[in-house]
Amino acid sequence: MTEDKPPAPGPAYDRDRLLAWMAQNGIAQTTHDHPAVFRVEEGLELKAALPGAHTKNLFLKDKKGRLWLISARQDTVIDLKRADKWIGSARLSFGNETLLYETLGVRPGSVTALGLINDPDRRVTFVLDQALWDADIVNFHPLTNTATTALEQADFRRFLTLIGRDPVVVDFSTLS
Repeated sequence: MTEDKPPAPGPAYDRDRLLAWMAQNGIAQTTHDHPAVFRVEEGLELKAALPGAHTKNLFLKDKKGRLWLISARQDTVIDLKRADKWIGSARLSFGNETLLYETLGVRPGSVTALGLINDPDRRVTFVLDQALWDADIVNFHPLTNTATTALEQADFRRFLTLIGRDPVVVDFSTLS
């Protein structure tokens, strides 16, 4: 007689479950598969072919142990030495891979605002660039860096509402 071991802990949502959840909740999206993209500078030709604002996403931890996710347009300059004052945190540094997977259910290179669905305890504070808040279409990885999911702004806001998130909206273009 063998005993079934419980599954290893992991995120509640992966790409397939996320996209199914969106469909069940009336969130329209278009997902494009592509080769893995690990950094903003990679895949610029691919991004140019997809309409909307493309993003960069920073998973951060401050000196008090609080976790932050900053989502901004891919061309936005974010000075981490000054960002703490803009968002109301203590000194910021990049969060480690273990914390990233525990809270957002993604690995480095796949950081995305859509990962907030895996953070029901709201351990991560979400900071959103004003340029993304105002964009007609926003593009994020669907929990994997081998695809890009495009959402119209109304659908992105519906996603945030359904997961109970109110982003801290910051206009990074006016900060220096």
